[in-house]
Amino acid sequence: MLGDGGTVMNALAAGDHSWAAVLRDAKNPMIVVGLGALSRPDGARVLGAARRIAENGGLVRDDWNGFNVLHRAAARVGGLDLGFVPGAGGRDFSGIIAGCKSGDIEILYLLGADEIETSDLGSAFVIYQGHHGDRGARRADVVLPGAAYTEKDGTYVNIEGRVQLARRAVFPPGEAREDWRIVRALSGAIGRPLPFDAMRDLRRQMWEKHPVLAETDMVTRAPWGPFGEAGPVAADPFQYPIADFYQTDPISRASHTMARCSELFVRGRHEAAARTGTHG
Repeated sequence: MLGDGGTVMNALAAGDHSWAAVLRDAKNPMIVVGLGALSRPDGARVLGAARRIAENGGLVRDDWNGFNVLHRAAARVGGLDLGFVPGAGGRDFSGIIAGCKSGDIEILYLLGADEIETSDLGSAFVIYQGHHGDRGARRADVVLPGAAYTEKDGTYVNIEGRVQLARRAVFPPGEAREDWRIVRALSGAIGRPLPFDAMRDLRRQMWEKHPVLAETDMVTRAPWGPFGEAGPVAADPFQYPIADFYQTDPISRASHTMARCSELFVRGRHEAAARTGTHG
């Protein structure tokens, strides 16, 4: 309704748009920022503009949190809670791929990573650990079969930051193992054994280092602070980043039902749009 480009965001952040007053006067206003917007080249500025809009409009208060980020990847929220981001001198995703291609990175370890482009990793030796054997497994030199979510006890953090415990329903088939067991065994094989041998020991250490993970079925309020980048957002329109809603992950891509939905509602729609009167 307001527009689909960065110009609107800039005006809202500066308080020059009529809806800036609407947000300030609203009882419980909310912003949901999608990862498609943050994945743009100016994504850091998009995030910074959204933060300024939230602060100017009073969206984050002691009794209300109206600022939300809609992540697309499973475990992304939990990873951020643990600080799984590049450290000083570290590489982000693009840097890792570039390092593999150039030869600077000789070994790439993919832990359940099926949503990345693996067609050009140079001569890097690729180890894949996971359960559905999707894109990452096809490029791998070694596959370490992990247990699926139904086959292991686990701690999961959902999109709102709620920590949930899951119980194993069935045992993993064949040579598959729970992920922590694979990593623990590998650490011993290379002479750097991790300091746990059982799930209870691992969870105790995890809770000590990251207490938020011990607060199951609760949403812990995150501290509000500076984030994003200052500067104008490009006027380019925001693009919907999902090409096929029904096949967005390895589980849905392996599903006959989801494949049928994709055929009917995605490919069928595109074919219908391409038809002309000559098609009858």
